[in-house]
Amino acid sequence: MLSRTADHLFWMARYTERAENTARMLDVNIQTSMLPQSAQDAEQGWRAMLGISELQEAFDHHYGLLSKRDVLDFMVRDPMNPSSIAACLNEARENARAVRGTLTTEVWETQNATWLSMQDKLARGSLEKDPSQFFEWVKFRSHLSRGVIVGTMLRDEAVSFLRLGTFLERADNTARILDVKFHASKDAVAGIDPIQRDFYYWAALLRSVSGFEIYRKVYRDVITPERVAELLMLRSDMPRSLLACMDEVIASLAEIRNDASLDTEKFAGKLHADLKFANIDDILKTGLHATLTTFLERIFELGNRISRDFLVPTV
Repeated sequence: MLSRTADHLFWMARYTERAENTARMLDVNIQTSMLPQSAQDAEQGWRAMLGISELQEAFDHHYGLLSKRDVLDFMVRDPMNPSSIAACLNEARENARAVRGTLTTEVWETQNATWLSMQDKLARGSLEKDPSQFFEWVKFRSHLSRGVIVGTMLRDEAVSFLRLGTFLERADNTARILDVKFHASKDAVAGIDPIQRDFYYWAALLRSVSGFEIYRKVYRDVITPERVAELLMLRSDMPRSLLACMDEVIASLAEIRNDASLDTEKFAGKLHADLKFANIDDILKTGLHATLTTFLERIFELGNRISRDFLVPTV
């Protein structure tokens, strides 16, 4: 496959997944902001969300004072934010349009319809009327995109690059949200009973990655930070966990390997093995923040290696 075609497929998937992840984070922050808390705690929650996406500096530059309304506008449709939901869905559509001949008609029409519908929804004020319903729509369109790909496309290299982009982006996001939320938890939702506070806080985090019901099924017990970390890092049967994402990355790399990708496969295999054979107690002793920071650095490096071996060079 031509590297330019692979590049468009890879980034089409990454941008679609990024839009979904942003919608998830925003929706959970809205739900959490409804809990009893001080104005300072509420602002800290929104700042933490901007920090997850490394957008705090850009937001402060354009808006100054922080408000819920401005954060939503910045993260959903502000043209100055290249990581906004609108920008991501636009980039996903543009990358899809560039490789229409590689995609099935259903996949292209899904991407195109998502972009057109989003413009209509924003113009009619759907975000202001019911933010949660709007974010559910974004998540649904992302699910639909993946489903149409699986249901209509030949399972060749094109699908492998789409899956590679999806799960690399998902791993990065899961690590970011777990890291930020884990270390902010002690200060979250002040003013209510600590046990209730922890339940609502960790339940919100789990819901942001569609993990609440899965947690209940797996552990059948009270929600604890240690088990949340284990579920989102080391459970291969949890679809959005770091290990599950790396399972998919390894499988995709095996299907697209070329003469130059051996070192990249080894690099990815080491990262995968470190998760597969890890123990949550050892991770917590070492330090969760340090472990996740290292993981994010390695995921970033893996993305660079994939670009070097398969995609259009960035420089």
